[in-house]
Amino acid sequence: MKGRFIVVEGLDGSGKGTQTAMLMSTLTGKGIRCHLTSEPTQYATGGLIRDALAGLTKRTPYEMAGLFLADRIAHCENPNDGIKALLSRGITVICDRYYFSSLAYQGMDIGLDWLLAANVDCPAILKPDLCIFLDVPASVADSRIESGRSSREIFEQAETIARIGKKYREVFDILSQSCRVEIIDASESPEEVFKAVEKAVMPLFE
Repeated sequence: MKGRFIVVEGLDGSGKGTQTAMLMSTLTGKGIRCHLTSEPTQYATGGLIRDALAGLTKRTPYEMAGLFLADRIAHCENPNDGIKALLSRGITVICDRYYFSSLAYQGMDIGLDWLLAANVDCPAILKPDLCIFLDVPASVADSRIESGRSSREIFEQAETIARIGKKYREVFDILSQSCRVEIIDASESPEEVFKAVEKAVMPLFE
């Protein structure tokens, strides 16, 4: 049986790391083979992206979009630990960020038509079975980042966070007919949020 492909999205500070870890643990406990991954990846392209996000290397929005695109194709196509290879072996893949992030983040400065064509219409890039969006107000995300980190990446400024949240909504409206997206209120405790996450995910395995 082919594995399921689940993407978890959200603003920085929305709790993605916590929820993906809880989902991984729960599915594994139910006997479902799972693999937890994220973007940027650990491949060479992912390293270039992380340097740019940390502000170590200055990149234009088109460069960032191109790097994410190349990283995403490698993420899908790698014959050893790529998403396609894992799914074909019956392993469910949980991915922290995917092309929805590119559309929201780079989409602030680049036309969405180009980004959509490059990502959603690319034959090498898989469409997920489910995208979960952890929804928190920009002010909550900003507060969590402030209290939980010693430094901020380039997209983690308060005004930028609010713009990204609006862009996510625009992206989900555009993709509403081609992808299943579950928007979950992530302002509650991690345990309460996970109840909604689990409710959205488990029908994939029925």
